[in-house]
Amino acid sequence: MASTLDRAFERRLAALENSGAALLLQGGRKGVEKESLRVLPEGRLAYTPHPAALGSALTNEHITTDYSESLLELVTPAFSQSWELLQYLLDLHQFVYRHLGDELLWATSMPCAIQRDEEIPLAQYGRSHVGRMKTIYRNGLGLRYGRMMQAISGVHFNYSFPLPFWEVYAAVRQVTRADSAFVSACYFDLLRNYRRYGWIVLYLFGISPVVCKSFLRGREFGLHEFSPGTAFEPYATSLRMSDVGYRNRNQAGLEVSVNSLEEYVRDLSRAISTPHPPYEALGVEVDGEWRQLNANILQIENEYYSYIRPKRVARSGERPTKALQRAGVEYVEVRALDVSAFDPVGVNQHKLRFLEAFLALCLMKQSEPIGHGEQLRLDENHLAVARRGRDPALTLWREGRAQALSTWARELLDELTGICEILDRGDAARPYGTALAIQAAKVEDTKLTPSARLLADLQGGESFFDLALRMSAAHKAYFLELYPPNDERLREFAAAAQESHLAQRTIEENDRGTFAEYLARYFAN
Repeated sequence: MASTLDRAFERRLAALENSGAALLLQGGRKGVEKESLRVLPEGRLAYTPHPAALGSALTNEHITTDYSESLLELVTPAFSQSWELLQYLLDLHQFVYRHLGDELLWATSMPCAIQRDEEIPLAQYGRSHVGRMKTIYRNGLGLRYGRMMQAISGVHFNYSFPLPFWEVYAAVRQVTRADSAFVSACYFDLLRNYRRYGWIVLYLFGISPVVCKSFLRGREFGLHEFSPGTAFEPYATSLRMSDVGYRNRNQAGLEVSVNSLEEYVRDLSRAISTPHPPYEALGVEVDGEWRQLNANILQIENEYYSYIRPKRVARSGERPTKALQRAGVEYVEVRALDVSAFDPVGVNQHKLRFLEAFLALCLMKQSEPIGHGEQLRLDENHLAVARRGRDPALTLWREGRAQALSTWARELLDELTGICEILDRGDAARPYGTALAIQAAKVEDTKLTPSARLLADLQGGESFFDLALRMSAAHKAYFLELYPPNDERLREFAAAAQESHLAQRTIEENDRGTFAEYLARYFAN
């Protein structure tokens, strides 16, 4: 028997279909941010500066760095079609590889063999105030959480629903105006439901069940030895998103509500303005050297780690929370995807199409406020799936009772059928239905999950390090041999790289006052 929550979703989906404008759900804007460590041919971390031919990491919109000078980040614009997005990402990889020399891009989320935190170089953005701020922020992250955690890479999926969709959806929800307040409230419905159901993303797409022992640095985390140099969790899906990796135990006591935009901004604002004694002990500016931006619970909003974030493109110098307050939520950023060693660009169309449909499901399902107790149990669900997602005996917490993962997953996938049918209308190939069927097969047979496939590939005796290095070399060969190249786009990338260097110099020449004054203005704004 369908629950009350399911019936609410079914009514909304039926109303959307009956409106005659269901096709307005098609064409949502999609973008990807993909991170990769630069490594040497033997698999050691590359200490070379960010290649100048790729442009300025400060001002190039599409090729930059994340935490480390060695951690490349490729950023696509937003596209309405997944194939367009992936073609752009492929072209970016081709361009990058033409300027990497003998270096490789590491093919997995979990880092290559790194012996010490100090080996990981901080990203450098030049001598401008904003450039210094970026590097000091990263130094603070390293002091607070360790640099090794920051060397983990991932794929972020950015998504916004089509603007015409909101008018129809407002009518479905019996709301008179589809203004920014309504849109933001709906995106927060989505955020809450992603916290409830997003564990399925880890099960379906997690591909980090193993790590190099060098990553652990003596910390066992209850992992087992798979082979010399390789540690694993037998049923893990994404150690990256567990307490082994990016799940930040230092922030375990930090609660940021997604019950409303107001509560979200309130909690983040409190965190970036409240001193934290352990961080005060580290010092901020010591003997003229900046160690971190401040000693607060969070230096800036981006330090808050979460599976998904509400976002709006900020104006120059504008803080993320201020941008959200100014004009509401513009899109969401899904941050739970591991880099896939099975895909040269780290992601594929089936994954992106499933995520698009899944976000629509999270939007349209009933979404009650999340209380403190529920949030703790939801966090436990995500951790359980990250560490033990393929365990056939695994149960998750659901509304006060235990629920088998497989049973709950089947229910969610069944609810996605109608959404995928809407997204497929007009396309005889039914790409969204195909993407859904591929995921459904993984629920019926855990051996089809990427995490199980990776472990199966390691059964021949290869270490995780050797497999990742082999796949990295194979991906490089793929991109360099790909023919014909998109020469026009490669020329665009080269021109943008040159322009970005000029833009960085302009910023540096126009700086005024001291860095401390710049920082004070930033936080005052």
